[in-house]
Amino acid sequence: MLVRIVKMRFRESEIETFLTNFEVVKESIRAFQGCQFLELYRGQDDTRIFFTYSYWDSAEALENYRHSELFKGVWATTKPMFSDKPEAWSVDKLASLE
Repeated sequence: MLVRIVKMRFRESEIETFLTNFEVVKESIRAFQGCQFLELYRGQDDTRIFFTYSYWDSAEALENYRHSELFKGVWATTKPMFSDKPEAWSVDKLASLE
């Protein structure tokens, strides 16, 4: 399993548009083959910062999503809203406590 963390900072004027669009696409992203889990977080200290946190079956599954029409549409809508370059990490989960 691969965990993907994406950090995005938006222009203040674009936040509501981003959130509205996320509501529209989140179920499709989560239902994409290979996606096991999806969450969206918002920074407490800087509310213009958001993180997506997702679990993927494999790097190949994530790459399939990143080359899909779904991702291309999401990216085309979201990218112009950024105030800074997004950052992304693919990580392995080493421990999880509940």
